[in-house]
Amino acid sequence: MKNFHRSATNRVFAGVIGGLAERFDWNVGVARILFLVLSVTPVFPGLIVYLILWMVMGDPV
Repeated sequence: MKNFHRSATNRVFAGVIGGLAERFDWNVGVARILFLVLSVTPVFPGLIVYLILWMVMGDPV
């Protein structure tokens, strides 16, 4: 099982979405687009979730 960490290679800002995509074997581009779409909806506070994941996820490997 893969570790839950930020990505060192698939990063735009902090590697959070890249790390999630690597962990769950998702396409990184699709994961970023999905996160972007969810972030602009009022139900999903995307920036807050991203910052929390940045703090919780381990350092890039």
